[in-house]
Amino acid sequence: MIPVSDNIKEYINSVFGEEYLNRFLEYINSDYNSYVRITGSEIEKEILINNLKNYGIKLEQIPGLPFAYKILEGHQTIGKTFEHALGKYYIQSLSSMIPPFVLNPQPGEKVLDLCAAPGSKTTQLAAFMNNRGTLIANEPNLQRVKALIYNLDRLSFVNLAVIKDKGELLSKFYENYFDKILVDAPCSALGIIQKKGEVSNWWNLNQAEKIAELQFRLLLSAVKMAKVGAEIVYSTCTLTLEENETILNKILKKYPVELIDFE
Repeated sequence: MIPVSDNIKEYINSVFGEEYLNRFLEYINSDYNSYVRITGSEIEKEILINNLKNYGIKLEQIPGLPFAYKILEGHQTIGKTFEHALGKYYIQSLSSMIPPFVLNPQPGEKVLDLCAAPGSKTTQLAAFMNNRGTLIANEPNLQRVKALIYNLDRLSFVNLAVIKDKGELLSKFYENYFDKILVDAPCSALGIIQKKGEVSNWWNLNQAEKIAELQFRLLLSAVKMAKVGAEIVYSTCTLTLEENETILNKILKKYPVELIDFE
């Protein structure tokens, strides 16, 4: 059983209520489901899935997300195959696949992944662009840049560049430049305690509020870098209002942007 600190339980209960808290605790102590992302034609996918069966790996496609597959069998070998080494598929959480899917970059566009490492969403954006257009992946942390470059090289994309800079400062260089921007901001990680139980050891509201200050600056930088009519997706893997709705409300009140619906 994954321990959840009193700080976390008290926050969730006060903001979302006891029923939500109980569902949250039930979820993080349920079995963790693993997924992979597969791109390419239907024939290429079929060949890959059949090849993976030789390793004892069985997959199930997720309805509505043609690139997403749940791992039913073969969890221990999914990251050890020859096909994985060649970048034929990417091990990625299902929730992580949603922001790039919503942003939906197109071939020929100028796209920015503002907080890119380790590259899960970056490689998904590149796949949507089919190696056409310009994709810039930014990551300020050197160690995480290494992981980012490794994953980008493994999947052999050629339409991208990696830069190492503070995302909140990039608007000095790319004002009114990008067609699509993904801001998958660093956060307090309440949504991934199921796989990162250490979050419970340090989480408190003060820390979340400090992180929210950076998140606001990152999203503001993205607004400045976006062309008129461009689209920005802001995402986190946490639950707090301070890091999500509050950030968006501040931006919406002060800057010429609007929320748009998606299916």
